[in-house]
Amino acid sequence: MKVAVIGIGSNSVRMLVAEVDGAAGVRLAREREGTRLFAGLDEKTRCLHGEAMAKTVAAVAKMAAQAREMGAEEISLFATSATRDAGNADELAQRLRDKAGLELNVCSGEDEAALSFLGATDGQRCGVIDIGGGSTELVIGQGDRLETAFSCQMGAVRLWRLLSIRRAEDIPPVVEAAKQILHEKLAESPHAELPHSWIGTGGTFTALGALLRGTPWTDRTYMHGTRLPYAWIQAEACKLANMTPEERLALPSLQPSRADIVVHGISILLACMEVLNLSEITVSEFGNLDGYLKRKYGLTSLKNKATC
Repeated sequence: MKVAVIGIGSNSVRMLVAEVDGAAGVRLAREREGTRLFAGLDEKTRCLHGEAMAKTVAAVAKMAAQAREMGAEEISLFATSATRDAGNADELAQRLRDKAGLELNVCSGEDEAALSFLGATDGQRCGVIDIGGGSTELVIGQGDRLETAFSCQMGAVRLWRLLSIRRAEDIPPVVEAAKQILHEKLAESPHAELPHSWIGTGGTFTALGALLRGTPWTDRTYMHGTRLPYAWIQAEACKLANMTPEERLALPSLQPSRADIVVHGISILLACMEVLNLSEITVSEFGNLDGYLKRKYGLTSLKNKATC
């Protein structure tokens, strides 16, 4: 049976189409469109602007149509941080119902963290960091057993709105702000046993993977499994911060819609690595979409079509 899941994030709308047969699944297609929904969240009213909702709904409707054309019999839809924070999430849900014919499930921060862990890991005990547009999730566990899972109110778009980075010297205050948030969250889990192995999922990680390997951002295949050393990440953050917006946009390894927020995402990563005392982290191209399908259909494996 062909199925699909669409995720509404704070920075983009993404879709995964897969073939499910018993406990095994095969990834057939992925789509992504930058919509920057979090940027349309009014700071005073805590409501999403109509234009931001319209752009997101259009992206979802287009992807749902693509999934149906591919033969998807079931399409699931969920949303994360920006929608979770919005006071008018019900209006967005109604627009999606009207235009895309889908029911919206808004994930809690803890549920989002669990989905990211399930999607990015294959049974080993490890930690997962998922840096999104509005929030960052940290999870420690093994298999389907989570030991610690929480969501922090620090995402690449959220910090981009709060703190400016125009040069390398602007990075440390952003890192310190992220570290303070992370310390507060970790204090709620004082007995957490930190693992030696950590995996990173989300656009910040795939962007860094592409930059390290010198591959175009459109070629996701070679980014998975890339090891990112802390010292290199720190140097790359400074290099990118000292570039003009036009210079960043000219980089073939950097997705254009991420050019303005990439250093903020990297600053969050640096904060996490410093607090967790990590010398490197491994990139995963898989995340909460994969986790959603694994959990919903009880999948024990979800492989790429090319490797099956």
